[in-house]
Parts: sequence; structure tokens; C-alpha cells
Amino acid sequence: MPLTKLQFKPGINRETTSYSNEGGWFDMDKVRFRFGFPEKIGGWIKKTTKTFLGTCRALHPWVALDSTSYLGVGSHLKYYINEGGGYNDITPIRLTTSAGDPVFATKANTLSAAITVVDTTVPLTSSTGFPTSGRIKIDDEIITYAAVSSNDLIGCVRGVNSTVAAVHSSGATVGCATIIVTETGHGALENDFVTFSGAASLGGLVTAAVLNQEYQITDIVNGNVYQVEVREVATIEDITTTNGLEPTYVFSNTSDSGNGGSSIVAAYQINTGLDTTITGTGWNAGTWGRGTWNSSTSLLVTGSTLRVWSHDNFGEDLIINVRDAGIFYWDQSDGVSTRAVAISDLAGSVSAPTIAKQVLVSDKDRHVIVFGCDGESSSGVQDPLLIRFSDQENVLVWNSLVTNTAGDLRIGSGSKIVAAIETRQQVLVFTDVSLHAMQYLGPPFTFGINSISENITIAGPLAAIAVEDSVYWMGAEEFYVYGGAVQRLPCSVRDYVFNDINNSQLEKVTASTNTAFAEIMWLYPSASSSECDSYVVYNYQQQIWYYGTLSRTVWLDRGVESDPIAAGTDHFLYSHEVGFDDGSTSPSSAISAYIESSQMDMGDGERFVFMKRMIPDLTFRDSTAAAPSATMILKTRNFPGANYVQSNSNGVSQSATVPIEQFTDQVYLRLRGRSFAFRIESDDEGVTWRLGTPRVDMRLDGRR
Repeated sequence: MPLTKLQFKPGINRETTSYSNEGGWFDMDKVRFRFGFPEKIGGWIKKTTKTFLGTCRALHPWVALDSTSYLGVGSHLKYYINEGGGYNDITPIRLTTSAGDPVFATKANTLSAAITVVDTTVPLTSSTGFPTSGRIKIDDEIITYAAVSSNDLIGCVRGVNSTVAAVHSSGATVGCATIIVTETGHGALENDFVTFSGAASLGGLVTAAVLNQEYQITDIVNGNVYQVEVREVATIEDITTTNGLEPTYVFSNTSDSGNGGSSIVAAYQINTGLDTTITGTGWNAGTWGRGTWNSSTSLLVTGSTLRVWSHDNFGEDLIINVRDAGIFYWDQSDGVSTRAVAISDLAGSVSAPTIAKQVLVSDKDRHVIVFGCDGESSSGVQDPLLIRFSDQENVLVWNSLVTNTAGDLRIGSGSKIVAAIETRQQVLVFTDVSLHAMQYLGPPFTFGINSISENITIAGPLAAIAVEDSVYWMGAEEFYVYGGAVQRLPCSVRDYVFNDINNSQLEKVTASTNTAFAEIMWLYPSASSSECDSYVVYNYQQQIWYYGTLSRTVWLDRGVESDPIAAGTDHFLYSHEVGFDDGSTSPSSAISAYIESSQMDMGDGERFVFMKRMIPDLTFRDSTAAAPSATMILKTRNFPGANYVQSNSNGVSQSATVPIEQFTDQVYLRLRGRSFAFRIESDDEGVTWRLGTPRVDMRLDGRR
């Protein structure tokens, strides 16, 4: 027989069985399609060697008038502006107390009852197999130890109630890093950040310089008391690692009996949010310390909802919003060392909203628009269906008068606004059950809103993305597109995605684009994960679907940045489509990529097929490896439900694994079976490949 072309339909199809998808692709990872042919995706490198605190779910790039490039980075703990590779913390301040309101106390004299040393017979030394310093975590207990001059000091124990102590081998407590802070109505939550100033030394090792720093609250005792763990002088940014904060503790002694003096001032940053979605009420709903006994975890309770930021430019300045919390303004002329402030606190602010679900700036008419906010006459009372907009080109004026264009609108269907997406002509507003179009009309009405569709769903506040004048989004069980009318997108991987998605974490679904390859991508957590570890792609040029695995929580397309930027679960930002390797390791490591076809047969599967030769069509163009290669696998089986095996009972080969190099012209095979599948994979550094149309020399056996 003449050579047979192995031609496959582009895209992945998991809506049918492998056998019925003959001539198509059935499985893949880290592969995309370009002009109908599969190729390995590009690699990634760390954008900066520094890490950020928390889980990032918001990235926003812009350029100031002086050509300085900025990147807004919003995590569940902080909001940063990345400039030149450094993270500048602009997280707003929620409360600054009066001098003397906070009072300090140590646990040095009361700690022995709280710490139980179970085993003190093995000193932590290099001779017993331990490094001279480090941390050990056993369940919820963290043991931190460091090299010290005293041979009796075996380590530091962090046990219940966030107690940190230095412990002798005898079990005696010799010091404590925990400071108790008493302040009436502090309003802080566990993991919140507070900066102290004006404190005096406690009298011993805990000096004024040690106290007058930014700290993360480790435990909330009650509404008036919380705890921090004091450290040597260092900024939060300097001790931020991929594991969070790793300070060098300062242990108080019996001389640290002071209370910090009467000049202590505490500046509390806005409450931190959660990095996971919590539903339900009462016991086991929410994180420990987030509310009172049996309290509800309403999405409107600050600190009890997944932390999502929205942000947009107002000129060269930045407006940011914590979902279901405040709206803040950062003035670029004040520099990156200045924090954002609430717009309601700006000089000249009139009737500004104080709480919202989302903020954006209308590019066409220069109004600041907030969604799901408090009303002009009901400050602080959130209406989840209310939309308000400022006076044109004025972030300060929000009171609606005949002399300005400020005003409000209210959506009449649904229970809350979930997301708003700006397109070229309008702003699409999603509620939990409907879609609406908000359009600029001009004076005297300014904006109007129309219902577009009912009975639609959207996975979460980050699940929609605009591409030109169309909007694509993931729903609860469907994918949708709006380009004048709402349509369900036919999806050939629908069952595969929605049967392997963590429905309790749908709020984390994030839509993004990679326009260089005409891709719309949704990052989502698989069923076995609580964090985004997978992606599904719709290629809108080829109108095909494919998927893969990648631990990224948010993706930003190229534009201001020359390459796409994504945030990893390891707290690094990565530049993507750079090189061909995984830059999260040092040195870089290979990316494992593969694609596998559905099974194919000859003669409707009535006869056996013999394959004796294959001519590969594989290019390694642009690979940096000295001898790039990939592996091609041809495997056969006799029945759709049977396994692919190496050989049959007669010893005849049923699978062939062949390395393909840059100048491989042909390979010889000896395969026999009723149907066969084709696979290509690679796991070498510096290798990229693109598959064309391989040819196989095969003939039909007369036996059936």
C-alpha cells in the first residue's frame, strides 16, 4: 500500500469516546494548535527574584506620564505596585489609633504552662542529622530553631495560641517572642498587618527598634487583645519568602517587663481576605478567629470572603477596590512609598461610595463606575444591585445634581452583581442570573441600562473577558459568548472540564487572553485541588478547544508588558512565552508536553493492520538544545475497550516508542493490530517542536 498520511482534526474532543473520535486528538498537556497543527507551548521565567505575600488574583499594568511602567499586584493579604522588579506595599490603612491606645505585655513569665516539651532527649545538632538552623512543621505545630551559643538551648517551639519560646533541654522556658497587644475595639483579624510607632523599649531584649515595625497578627484573643511575634529589625518585604514571613525572632527575658510607654501608635491596614472560598454558617464555616461562635459567613462580612481586587487607571493614578469593601485611590505623584487612601477621605470628596463589589473607569466618557455599592443617602449600607458613577472626569464628586453627570442605576433582576466587563461600546453587567448592557447616553441621563439575557450563569467575578467587542465567559456548566446576542459556545471538552472542576471554588476561575495565539484561557481548580492548577483554552480563530495543567492564579496578556505575565502559587510572577523551559526551578528544568490521538482503524476495524515504517514530520525550529528530540509512540489494540500493550500472546509487537531527532528521515516498525493511536511527547530542556503530517507505511492483513 502507499504511504498513509496521519491527518488529524485540530482541537481536543472529549465529548465522545476515543474510538468514535477517529481522526481527532483525545488528550494533551502543554500543547497548543497553530494553523491546525499541534506544537509545544512556550516556556516561562521569573519576572523578578522577589516574592509577594499572599495569593495573587489581580494584575493591572499601566504607564505614567513620565514613562514609568507600573504593575498593580493584588493578593489576599496585600496590594503592591511592582516597579522595576520591587514590590511596593500601598495597602490602605484602615485605622490609626491615638498615642498610648495600644498596651504591650510579654509572655515570658507565663509561658511555661502553655508549652509542653514532649521529648527533650535529642538535641538538634548536625551530628543527629539536623541542620544547624531551620524550621520543622508537624501537623499544626511549627518548630523553629537556630544555632546559639548555649549548648543547653535546643530550639524554639511554636505551639497553641501562637506561643513562640526558646526552650532548654530540661524543658524550662528561657524566653518568648510573643507580645500581647491590648487595644479596645482594634477590629483586626488574624493575619492582618499593623505597624507600631512611638513605642519604648520593654526593658530587655525587646527594644524600641524591635517594636516599631510592621507586624502580622498571629492570633486574635478577643475584640480587645491580639498577639504578634517580635523579630529583629527588618521590613516585611525583606523577610518575605515563598513560605510567607520567615523572621529571626527576638526572645524576651525577665527584664522585658514594660508596656511600651504612652506614645505607642498602631496603624492597622485594611482587613486581609481569604485565599479560599468558604460557604455555610456556624462551626467549621470560615477560618478560626474570623467571627464569633456559630456566626454566619455572609459574603458581605469583611474578611470572610475570597479576596478579589478590581482596579483601573484614572489618568496615571490608580483606583482599587476590595470586593465587598472599600474603594481607594493612589496618586502617582506621591510616589510608591505612599499608600492608597479611601476616595471618601480625599480632600473635596462629596458623597463618595465607601463599599462596592467592583470599580472601573469608562474609557469612552471618563466616568468612574462602581458596582454593588452603597447609595448616596445610605453611606455604608451596601446594595448588591446598585450602580453609581461619578461626575465626568472627576473622581471626587458623586452627588447627583443637575449641574453634573453623577448618578446611579439599579438592576431589577438577580440578587447581586457578580462582574462588569467593559467593551468598545458598552459595559456588560452580570448578575447571578442575568446579563445587562450599560451604555453612555450623555446628559441628562448619562447612562442607561438594558436587559440582554435571563437565566444565564457565570462562574465568578473573574470568569469573563472581553476580546474586541465580544465577551466570553465560563458559566456553571457552560461557556458563553456575547457579540450582540448571548450564545452558548459549543465546547468539545465541556464534560471533561466540568466533571473535573472544584465547584466549591468556582470564584477562583479566571478568564484571560493570549492574543498572540488567538487564545481565550480559563484558569480553574481541578476537582482534586483547592487552587487553580488547570486551564482550558478556546482558540477563537480556529474555533477549537484544548486544555492542560498549570499552577497559575491569574494571567495578564502582553501589552504594556512585552510578554504575558502570570502569578504562580509559589508567590512569584512569571513572564510566559519566553524560551522553552520551566523557569520556576534553578536551574531551569524541562517542560513535559504531550498530545495523543484517538484510535484509528483501517477497513472499519474488520482487519488487522501491519505497520512497518514511519516518516516523521516534526520540526524543532528555534530549539536551543544541541540535539533536540522528541518521542513518537505508535500503539495498537484489537478492541476499543482493550489496553494498549507491548506485545500480544504470540510475541508480535503492538507498541513502538521511537525517538525522533532533528534529521530523522524514517523509522522502521513492526506493529500489528486492528486500531492504533499516535502520541508525541517531550521532556528535554531547550526543546520545542511542531508536528506536521507524518506518513506510515502499512497494509491490511487478510485475516479478520
